[in-house]
Amino acid sequence: MHYYSTNNKELKLGLKEALLKGLAPDGGLFMPYPIPILSRNDLESLRGLNLTQIALKLSELLFGEDIPGEELKQIVEEAVNFDTPVVQVEEDIYSLELFHGPTLAFKDVGARFLARLLGYFTRDMKSDIHVLVATSGDTGSAVANGFLGVPGIKVHVLYPSGLVSPLQEKQFTTLGKNISAIEVEGTFDNCQKLVKEAFMDQELTNRMTLTSANSINLARFLPQAFYYFRAWAQMEPESQLFFSVPSGNYGNMTAGLVAREMGLPVHTFLSANNLNDVVPSYLLTGKFKPRPSTPTIANAMDVGDPSNFVRILDLFDHKHEWITAHMHGYSYSDHDIREIIGSVYKKTGYLCDPHGATGYQAARSFLDNNQGYTGIFLETAHPAKFKESVEEVIGTPVEIPERLAAFADREKHSILLKPAYQDFKEYLKEQ
Repeated sequence: MHYYSTNNKELKLGLKEALLKGLAPDGGLFMPYPIPILSRNDLESLRGLNLTQIALKLSELLFGEDIPGEELKQIVEEAVNFDTPVVQVEEDIYSLELFHGPTLAFKDVGARFLARLLGYFTRDMKSDIHVLVATSGDTGSAVANGFLGVPGIKVHVLYPSGLVSPLQEKQFTTLGKNISAIEVEGTFDNCQKLVKEAFMDQELTNRMTLTSANSINLARFLPQAFYYFRAWAQMEPESQLFFSVPSGNYGNMTAGLVAREMGLPVHTFLSANNLNDVVPSYLLTGKFKPRPSTPTIANAMDVGDPSNFVRILDLFDHKHEWITAHMHGYSYSDHDIREIIGSVYKKTGYLCDPHGATGYQAARSFLDNNQGYTGIFLETAHPAKFKESVEEVIGTPVEIPERLAAFADREKHSILLKPAYQDFKEYLKEQ
């Protein structure tokens, strides 16, 4: 298997080089070719397997040509050592709970897999690898914890000042060791732009080895396909499934669409968004118009220029009619999200986080007009990570899991920077 740039299909690299570069030299994102396709027998063999076992089978298809079997098995078993259960919320709506990993967010799957894959390919390198990651919340904690203490790797987490929840911030600003937190006076889009500019800066990349841990890195988003297969394997065989995906930078959605290309039986995908509805607007109009992001209580989706959308365009050959045949868009205000959290909790006893709430409501709206399907929405983070917002709605305390509460009293350490590339470049040169 090789990996081509979304800007130029003739620009092809192997797994190691594409992984280390993160971003293609021409500014495109890497895509796998050919995408392996599972037979019906292969799919049925996944039933009854847990996430770790499914991840191993799929990893052999995706990465087995480049990594020896025993090494790959160790990578998978260390990275994906928890499950992603499907929980029934209503008769025709289920929650895919993706918060059972170490940092209680869906990004644990991709971030931990990437950390171990990168560790495998760089263990004999003499110079440090500098991992750059922009976060609007959960990516930072998942990446930081995934790479914590890994020899030869330094992680630099860029996040928008004041725009992540207090507990999310503590999860990546209190670790020390090889993890540095850069607090940017701006939005997530500013953070993401700084990371991309660094990769395109030839003077900087000649001086130090940079790679990305955002979903622009192929080894971050591809492993997220694992839990779509795990969800399907937990459902009744006759179920006609669709997935409702809370979406920000669209790595999660892209992973689901790749899973579909691999043969996963999915009727459609719903793009559930907050006020940052650039992609739902595209689905309606055919025009993609990035804009500055708007801060919301569902902060992981506060993205005005989603990087992975170019991968979705690539998958569907840039044809709007093909994309709209497989994706539907929904968006919700903060007021809507609060109402959804409260109504679902009152009606079913199930507590959604702000992101999962958009996924639930999109699924409900779709089912109101399309009978006979079963919806699975992605509950992307534990509600306790948004304690203040959720408690304000339901009026009762949210229990904080022990591994999250452990961060609450730790001292925050961050480096404050303006969203100016030259300032960020000088910071990196000092590292």
